[in-house]
Amino acid sequence: MRTLSLLTCLLSVSSFLAPDATAGEPKKADPAYVWDLSLLYRDEAVYKASKEHLAEGLTRIATLQGHLGDSPQALADALDYVYGLRKELIRLNTYAHLAHDENTKLTPGLERSQELDLLATRFSQALSFLRPEILALGETRIKGFLAQEPRLAVYRFPLEEILRTAPHTLGAEAEGVLSAVGLIADTPSSLYGILANADMPWPRIKLSDGQEILLDQSAYTKYRASQVREDREAVFHAFFGKIKEFERSFGVALFSQVKTDCFESQVRKYPNTLAAALSDNNIPEGVYRTLIAEANANLPTLHRYFKLRAKMLGLEELRYSDIYPAIVKTDRCFPYPEAQALVIEATKPLGATYTRDISQALQARYTHVYPQLGKRSGAYMSGNVHDGNPFVLMNYNDDYESVSTLAHEWGHGVHSVLANRTQPFPTADYSIFTAEIASTLNEALLLDHMLKVAKSDDEKLYYLGSALEGLRGTFFRQTMFAEFELAIHEEVEKGGALSGDKLTRIYGDLLKRYHGHDQGIVKIDDTVTVEWAYIPHFYYNYYVYQYATSIAASQAFALKIQKGEPKAVETYLGLLKAGGSDHPYDLVKRAGVDLATPAPYRALVARMNVIMDQIEAILAKRK
Repeated sequence: MRTLSLLTCLLSVSSFLAPDATAGEPKKADPAYVWDLSLLYRDEAVYKASKEHLAEGLTRIATLQGHLGDSPQALADALDYVYGLRKELIRLNTYAHLAHDENTKLTPGLERSQELDLLATRFSQALSFLRPEILALGETRIKGFLAQEPRLAVYRFPLEEILRTAPHTLGAEAEGVLSAVGLIADTPSSLYGILANADMPWPRIKLSDGQEILLDQSAYTKYRASQVREDREAVFHAFFGKIKEFERSFGVALFSQVKTDCFESQVRKYPNTLAAALSDNNIPEGVYRTLIAEANANLPTLHRYFKLRAKMLGLEELRYSDIYPAIVKTDRCFPYPEAQALVIEATKPLGATYTRDISQALQARYTHVYPQLGKRSGAYMSGNVHDGNPFVLMNYNDDYESVSTLAHEWGHGVHSVLANRTQPFPTADYSIFTAEIASTLNEALLLDHMLKVAKSDDEKLYYLGSALEGLRGTFFRQTMFAEFELAIHEEVEKGGALSGDKLTRIYGDLLKRYHGHDQGIVKIDDTVTVEWAYIPHFYYNYYVYQYATSIAASQAFALKIQKGEPKAVETYLGLLKAGGSDHPYDLVKRAGVDLATPAPYRALVARMNVIMDQIEAILAKRK
C-alpha cells in the first residue's frame, strides 16, 4: 500500500511561475494554474500548530503499551488514537512535500520536508510495540475482540494483515531499532532527488532553429520528441553526457538503496528482496516472473513496432533517440483548458458520478500545471489525505503527451476520491498495484475519444502512434526496468558490488536485448546506457513492475467498458471504491483479471498488433 515513505513525493512556498514559449524562461502564471495548499492548511501558523499537536500526541502512545489486550474497548480506543495521529501526520507530510516540490532549490522547503520525515520516523518508533503486542494476543483472541466490539470492524483488515505477517515481525525492541533505521533509510533517494532536481548543472544547447535551451529534465522530455533528428541527437548526447559525468555518484546512491532493501529483507527473514517487497501487498511472486517472461517472449511484437516506426519516419536505421517523436507530424497545440475538456469528455463512459468528480477536480485549484525553475520533474498525484482533496503535479507542455498525462494523473485522483469517499480511513489507502489501473484506463479512454473526433487519417495515425508508444513505454519499458531491478538486487544478494560503471553495463545489456540492437532493430549507442541514473523509480523498491501489470489489467477493463458489457463500469468502479480493503491482487482477480497468468499480457500484446494493423491499413490506402 502507499506508505508514508512514498508520500514523500510531494510542495514549497515560492513565487509561482509558468513557462512561456521558450523552455527554461518562466513568466508569472495565473494562480488558477497553481495548486492552492491553503486547502490543506489555511496558513503557516495553522500548519505549525498541527505539527506541534502531533508531536505532543506522540508522547501519549507510550501509555498504550501493555494495555492493548485489556479489553476489546481498550484495543478500539488505542487504534482510534493511533489512526487519528496517522491521519494528521499524512496531512502534514503531504503539505510539506508538496511545498518542497514546487521549488526544490529553496532551503526552507527542504528543511520543512526533512522535519516531517523525522517526525514520521518518531511516529514509527513510538508504534514499534504495536505489531508485536497484537501478535502476542493471538488470532483467537483478536477474532473474539472483533466479534465483541463494533468499533473494531474498520480495523479488521489491518489486524488480519498483522497476523498474516507474523513470521516477519520481530520483538518490540527489535522493531524499535528498525523504526529508528528510518532516520537514514531514505538517504539514497533523497541524495538522488537533490542531485537530479536541484544540483545538476544542466547544459545549455542550441537547436537547429537557433533557439538556446536549458536542457533540464523537463526540457529533455519535451525536446527528445522533436521532429528534427539532429536536435534529438543533440538532446540525447548532451543530456546523458551530463548524467554520465555523475555516473559514480548516482551509482553510489543506487547501490546504497539496494543495500538498504537487502538489509530489511534479511532482518525480517525473507528469502530475498523480491519476496520482501511483494509481501507487503501479498502479491504472488508468479505475477512478477510471469510478467518478465511474457514481455521477453513477445519482443517480436516490440520489434515489429520499431520497424514500423522506422518506416514511417523514413529512416533506414532507427536509433534510440528516434523512439519519442510522433510517427506522424502534428503542429497541433493543446492549451491546458482544452486538455481539461478533453479529459472530461473522454471519461464520460465511466458514468455521471465519475464525470462530476473529475470535472470538479480539474476546475478547482488542485493541479500545479506548468514547469518552473527548480520544480520537481515529471508528474504525480498525491491523494492520501482522507478528508481532503487529491493534488496533482504536472509539467504541462501543451502537447498531446501532456493531455494524456493529465488524464493519467487524474485517473489516480478520482480513484482517491472514490476510495476515500467509500472506505473508512484505515482501509482507504490503496496499493500502486491497483492505482496504475485507474490511470492507464483513463489513457485508453482518451485514445478512444480522440480517434472518434479525429478529422483526418493523419490525425488518427498520430493518436494510434501515441497509443503504441504508450503501450511500449508502460508495458515493455517498465518490464525492462523491473528486470533491471531484479538483476541488481540479485547481484548484491550474491555478494556482488554495484559501481556506476557496472550498473551501466547491466542496464545496457538489457537495453540492447529489448530493443533488438544485435538484430539491427534499434541502434543503442553507449551514450544512452547510463539512462538508469535518470530513473527515480529504482529507489522505490520493486515499484515499477506495477505499471506493466496495471496497463495489462486496464486494457482488459477498458475493452469491456467500450464494448458496453453489462456491469463492466460497475465492476470497475467497485474496484476503485474498494481502496485498500483487501489484497490488491485478489481485488483485481475478483474483478475478472488474473495477473499471475499469461492471458492479460498476451491480450495487451494482441492489442498492440491490432493497432499496428490499423496503421498499416491506413498507410496501404495511400499507395
